[in-house]
Amino acid sequence: MAKTEPRLIRRVRHRRVRKKIAGTALRPRLCVFRSLNHFYAQITDDCVSQTLVSAGTLNAEVRGDTKQMMKTEKAEHVGSLLARRALDKGIHKVVFDRAGYKYHGRVKAFAEAAKKAGLLF
Repeated sequence: MAKTEPRLIRRVRHRRVRKKIAGTALRPRLCVFRSLNHFYAQITDDCVSQTLVSAGTLNAEVRGDTKQMMKTEKAEHVGSLLARRALDKGIHKVVFDRAGYKYHGRVKAFAEAAKKAGLLF
């Protein structure tokens, strides 16, 4: 049971966060997912259940650039790429959904890079 406890705790935390956060057309939701090796993020409008912008470490643009980078640096790269794509589509303000992860490490690096690139949380 020890292996599943952190996953269950994150799911509980994620449900608690999602009760309070919802993306709208004016301020869509920026949600993140991190696996052991990769980092993904997308901006969604929850009113129409549509993904507006997405980026991840497996994208062709990111994959070639991040061969020798550490995971935190990859997350920063994804954050700046996602912010650029969002600004190109006219999205300036978002609600940050950390998906139950602590605001620490890769999640924090991603968020700071997205803020630096011009997204407003």
